[in-house]
Amino acid sequence: MKKRGTIATLLRIFPHAKSALPRIILGTLAAVGAHMMALAIPGYLRGLVDSIKLNLNQPTPSAVMPILVPVVLAVLGLGALEAIMVLLRRWLVLTPGTHVEAGLRRTLYAKLQDLPVAFHDKWPSGQLLSRATGDLSLIRRWLSFGIVLLIANAITVVVGLGMLYSFNWILGTVYLLIVSPLWVIGFRFEKNYHATARRSQDQAGDLATAVEQSVHGIRVLKAFGRGGFITEKFANDALELRKTELIKAKMVASLWLYLSVIPELALGVSLFAGVWLVQTGQLTIGSLAAFILITSVLRWPMDSVGFLLSMTIDAQTAVERFFEVLDEPVTIRDPEEAAKVEQVRGRLVFEGVHFKYQDAPAEQADLLDGVDLELLPGESVALIGITGSGKTTLTALATRLYEVTAGSVRLDGVDIRDLSREELRSHIAMAFEDATLFSASVRENVLLGNPTASEADLEQALAIAQAQFVYDLPDGLDTKIGEEGLSLSGGQRQRLALARAVAAKPAVLVLDDPLSALDVDTEAMVEDALRTVLKTTTALIVAHRPSTVQLADKVALLQDGRITAVGKHSDLLVSNEHYRFVISSLDAAGHMIEVN
Repeated sequence: MKKRGTIATLLRIFPHAKSALPRIILGTLAAVGAHMMALAIPGYLRGLVDSIKLNLNQPTPSAVMPILVPVVLAVLGLGALEAIMVLLRRWLVLTPGTHVEAGLRRTLYAKLQDLPVAFHDKWPSGQLLSRATGDLSLIRRWLSFGIVLLIANAITVVVGLGMLYSFNWILGTVYLLIVSPLWVIGFRFEKNYHATARRSQDQAGDLATAVEQSVHGIRVLKAFGRGGFITEKFANDALELRKTELIKAKMVASLWLYLSVIPELALGVSLFAGVWLVQTGQLTIGSLAAFILITSVLRWPMDSVGFLLSMTIDAQTAVERFFEVLDEPVTIRDPEEAAKVEQVRGRLVFEGVHFKYQDAPAEQADLLDGVDLELLPGESVALIGITGSGKTTLTALATRLYEVTAGSVRLDGVDIRDLSREELRSHIAMAFEDATLFSASVRENVLLGNPTASEADLEQALAIAQAQFVYDLPDGLDTKIGEEGLSLSGGQRQRLALARAVAAKPAVLVLDDPLSALDVDTEAMVEDALRTVLKTTTALIVAHRPSTVQLADKVALLQDGRITAVGKHSDLLVSNEHYRFVISSLDAAGHMIEVN
């Protein structure tokens, strides 16, 4: 990917900030106006000093007051206007910046929802979290203050230098020659600071990932007594981030040193030159006083170059990190003209399906190497195979969580790639072995796939999944079950996930070993209740237990990336040696037994 420059990178954010641009522009004009008011004051004082000097031979109040009063009033007026402009600038830019940040956050979140599972398999969640919080906040601050002050201060410096030249070109040239190295220093700072700023933000993302993983895995860490180890690792990572931040601080401090010393040096030399020019009659005392006052006004715009440059470069890296996500291709898309399933019956067909993960080596064979399987409407098929044979991957292809690399999956005769993802997933529901719940109420979790379901449908789904325990929770169906449902047992989470799939009332139900965490008695009750659902629903069930196999109408054996046998459980036991091996390798809990 071609690397963009600072300006080109920052310009990419403005299409997302169109609504805020008018107020940002007006805020910039207000900031420029405030600075112009400040620059106008030395001109009045120049006239005052020169006028008083001419009247030194009449130093009476009656001679000085007519000169002094108008100037004082003018200075007070300009000062008041400057204060009003500053307030106006803040009022104009504060609110739109927050709207832009909210819009960017919505855009990023929508993109994350649209990106395929393969993207989320590769990206650490902490990196995404840091982009959605810290980076977008930094962009908002830059839009509200950084770019406004950077433009306003740059204009002020240019206008101020022009005014210095208008007083005396010799004095202006002396001052400009001495301060000109600041631009070279600023350019070098930008070049070196960018890499350090990027490293800092990436390290912050890694640190966020570490925090998230340790919080989610707190039970494992405590169970194995590894809290101290993970704490030490986190401390080392935090120390690396601290070192990077210190490097940034030193770079900014070095820039501030130049920004503080060079203007003072320029002022001192200009003062000596100015006195000489006054003595030779080439400059008036009032002009010298105004020159010095203007350099004081320029002090803030020049001093601010340091933090404005660092903020701008930090914003550049934040924009880069934001667009790294937005530029990710959505490999699983809706068709331009989506087809419709005229009559949803639930016939699911895998035709010559091949699949290989994107990050797999090129020489590695396809995980699924020509799968052919047909599920008739209302038929339940148990999918069985050794560990790593691709059972879970095959079920994920049915809802386009992953995309087939060759072949096709058809729902009632329609290639699922011709359907919109929303329609496809309204006809096919999944229950995963690793049951994920959300920090919401039981009702919201169960009705996630069918929010308009009736109370009767909700109760039926809970009954089928043997999840009546929810009625004993403190607030019943309205009980919030905590982050990822970790306040519940594994079996309880699985039952709620199964109830969620059943409540969706799909034409096709895909169950990826959703009963693995249940005890034998509960599993038997769930299977008995499931039979009523499976009479009217097509079901593809990944089976890791002999009892689950017997729940299905027929069994499909996945071997070496293909379906090598399909039939009834009893028939396959008699006719297929590999099937007997797989079944005999499963213990009662559904785990593979090592067979030498």
